[in-house]
Amino acid sequence: MDKKLLYAVIILLAIGIAVLASVSAVFSQENVGSPTYYLFHQLRSIGLGLVLGFIAFKMKIKTLKKQALKIVLLAFGLMIIVFIPFVGVQSGGASRWINIFGQATFQPSEFLKLAFIIYLSAWLVSASKKTKIFKFFGKVSEIIPFLLVLIAITVLLILQSDLSTLILIIAVAILLYFAAGTPLWHTATMFIIFASLIFVAIKWAPYRMKRVLVYLDPDMDPMGIGYQIKQILIAIGSGGIFGLGAGMSSQKFGFIPQTMADSIFAIFAEEFGFIGSFILLLLFLYITWRGFRIAKHTNDKFSQLLALGVSSWICIQAFINIAAMLRIIPLTGIPLPFISYGGSHIIMELIGVGFLLNISKK
Repeated sequence: MDKKLLYAVIILLAIGIAVLASVSAVFSQENVGSPTYYLFHQLRSIGLGLVLGFIAFKMKIKTLKKQALKIVLLAFGLMIIVFIPFVGVQSGGASRWINIFGQATFQPSEFLKLAFIIYLSAWLVSASKKTKIFKFFGKVSEIIPFLLVLIAITVLLILQSDLSTLILIIAVAILLYFAAGTPLWHTATMFIIFASLIFVAIKWAPYRMKRVLVYLDPDMDPMGIGYQIKQILIAIGSGGIFGLGAGMSSQKFGFIPQTMADSIFAIFAEEFGFIGSFILLLLFLYITWRGFRIAKHTNDKFSQLLALGVSSWICIQAFINIAAMLRIIPLTGIPLPFISYGGSHIIMELIGVGFLLNISKK
């Protein structure tokens, strides 16, 4: 297997554990009376992710391809369950989580990311085999099933107020569709359709529109969303070239919301500076390159698309998160892979890595 990919992921996990240990101690002490509660919770999630990732590593890829439709239907079912009272969990006005016997929560949209990549990879292979040289995709009617699945995903994620995940899924879907050798006008058409839908979704919800306006002018809401991005930039700028040192962040003490989750990069940049942040970016790029390399060197079309999809998902998600922290794009609620606090995303990412390593064996 590709040991270099495995080592890079282990390094990222170690960085995530180290930063979380620093960030979570105060909040953990205040909320539950123990400075290590959130850290141990994350370690349990990583442990479960490693077990499931090992199962993905040992699984037959052909079996995964055969079960692709069932997997994506299961993901849709879980996405609908979040709206059921007493089963779905609301937080911040959004219904995105499932209550697991009152002991834990699970976010189905994280499972949907991987499930859709598996389904789309299998569907593209099946479609391409119907005629030679992808003439199958030359017919307008054959793009309809793909669009219907994406539209269903769009509706469910908008109802869950999870536009950032929707943008990520659409970006990976269009990339995979293009990589499968389909006509360029198909890709252009899908981009226009879903860019229009995202624009409507932003205009439809005032809070989304406000985020865009504050992104353009942070002084518009200096004590609201503008306050958050300003504090994030202060944290990143305070790190300078070499950082303040591990555990020395001052912005983690209540100045920035979601410091353990979506905003953890800002604390990392404050403590480890430009050099540390640059190394982190290189690690994500390295993982993406190893994933693309695995895709290039496999002869199985499904494995090729799956490897491309998983590595693109991790890369795009990382850069969306970091770009939002640097005010390159508006603030989004999307975790930094392998680093941010949260069990659902880290478990699914480790399963995705398991599939990559599985494909690399061949």
